[in-house]
Amino acid sequence: MSGVRFPDNFRLEPLRREHPRNRFRCGEGPVDDWLSTKALQDQEKRLSATKVLLDPGGVIAGYYTLAIGQVEFDDLPAEVTKRLPHRVLPVAVLAWLGVATEHQGQGLGRLLLAQALRDCYEAGQTFAFLAVILDCLNDAAKTFYRRWDFEELPGHPYRLFLSAKRLAAMMEGK
Repeated sequence: MSGVRFPDNFRLEPLRREHPRNRFRCGEGPVDDWLSTKALQDQEKRLSATKVLLDPGGVIAGYYTLAIGQVEFDDLPAEVTKRLPHRVLPVAVLAWLGVATEHQGQGLGRLLLAQALRDCYEAGQTFAFLAVILDCLNDAAKTFYRRWDFEELPGHPYRLFLSAKRLAAMMEGK
């Protein structure tokens, strides 16, 4: 997977105060609420990083938020934890991803996810982690992420993971 190419005149940039966060609507209340009320605060506190995709009119067409986290050793499947110490383990977290309703069905969600995974992969060259973890709001989201080889964490049907090894293979074209 090479660099992600967004449609002409769309631009991806870090979330800033002047972006029209309150106008974003994707059809999922928690995703809308996060962007309008919490994303910038958490970014300023260095708890997460949000990137917004702006359409030609400067309106937020979509966004994603990344963070780092930890999971308990026993929450990851055996194929990921084989020969690792029994302790909390580092993960990258895809905390939020949304596409504005007027831009849905254009493949922007796929492009945003590809870029989020690219960002995780590149960060993983400096800060090691075992997997990218995310929580799905519903079955539709789960179906979307499963197409990208995300798997269920044992005992957590709406918490999915993509191993760092699988991510590297995707990014390196293996």
